[in-house]
Amino acid sequence: MNPLKSIPGTIISGFVLALIIIFILGTTGTVNPWGFWVWMHVLVGIAWIGLLYYFNFVQVPGVAKALGEADSGGPGPAAINKYIAPTALLWFRWAALATWLTGAMALEAMHAGEGSGVVAAFTFAEGFRVIGMGAWLGTIMLFNVWVLIWPNQKKILGLDGQTHDADVIAKAKTVALMASRTNTMLSIPMLYGMTAQGHGMLF
Repeated sequence: MNPLKSIPGTIISGFVLALIIIFILGTTGTVNPWGFWVWMHVLVGIAWIGLLYYFNFVQVPGVAKALGEADSGGPGPAAINKYIAPTALLWFRWAALATWLTGAMALEAMHAGEGSGVVAAFTFAEGFRVIGMGAWLGTIMLFNVWVLIWPNQKKILGLDGQTHDADVIAKAKTVALMASRTNTMLSIPMLYGMTAQGHGMLF
């Protein structure tokens, strides 16, 4: 059976391959919790931010174009809104939460002193200022996903089991779009904070 024919099989194969590579390259003989949680954080973070960019750079313009061509015989946005958007939003919101949680675990693992790494980051303690900035922006982004984007997308796509009038849908579209665009903007300095913590500032 080919594992690449299913998503779970592909993911499991990726982890197996990673472990094989780890042992080939050589191990230190001790577990590195920080390395593990950063790895998990990057994996789920790619899923979250990748979908954020997909929504902003691909789906939103695509739906707008489909709406514009609907009256001239185009297919309209129904297929995207019915078959693609709900699944994408499912992965999007849970990847956002997983990114935040694995980030918190990474902060705890990197904190060698007394107290909490999460507290150190969110209070901009010495040595945690850059990553703390990224953590704050990531938290704002998580809030936007669960409090602004997802509830309004449920109204737009009819996933809340209710019927809404045109004004409510229009307002929901505006709120969801602005929150999504805000997250896209915030993702740039947020990702800088993630990378600069381990690799240094640009200048």
